[in-house]
Amino acid sequence: MSKRLVAYFSVSGVTAKIAKEIADVENAECYEIQPEAPYTAEDLDWRNPQSRSTLEMKDLNCRPAIKGRMENIADYDVVFVGFPIWWGREPSAVDTFLTAYDFSGKKIIPFCTSGGSDIGKTAERIQSLVGENACVDPGKRLGGEISEADLKIWTEGLKL
Repeated sequence: MSKRLVAYFSVSGVTAKIAKEIADVENAECYEIQPEAPYTAEDLDWRNPQSRSTLEMKDLNCRPAIKGRMENIADYDVVFVGFPIWWGREPSAVDTFLTAYDFSGKKIIPFCTSGGSDIGKTAERIQSLVGENACVDPGKRLGGEISEADLKIWTEGLKL
């Protein structure tokens, strides 16, 4: 069995909850992607064109600083990457994480949380960030509540 990691970015706690449930189902380790400067409510105001999150998401090359560094990323074969959908894609802090490591030979499985937005073309974008030597699964949108049985059905269908 391959060694698995669930790396996630969460602001409200919804993605964190699902990430921990996936880690339990997959017997995986968890790693939280944390921004160096935590987001405030004002930072997350998507209606404000000058809010931090709006400015970050407009710039596809934005790589906000994140806390810490995983020294053992090479130990994992499968990496689940979780995040809320912002502006139809993964948050820029996730991009910082994805471009900080060599994912060659790894399977990356994105999952997102959202009240209604789908995962869209996020997997294609993630593939462009990690390079062609990693295998990126199309991923899945998971709602705020998902049963352990449904998580098992999803992960077993991934043929890891």
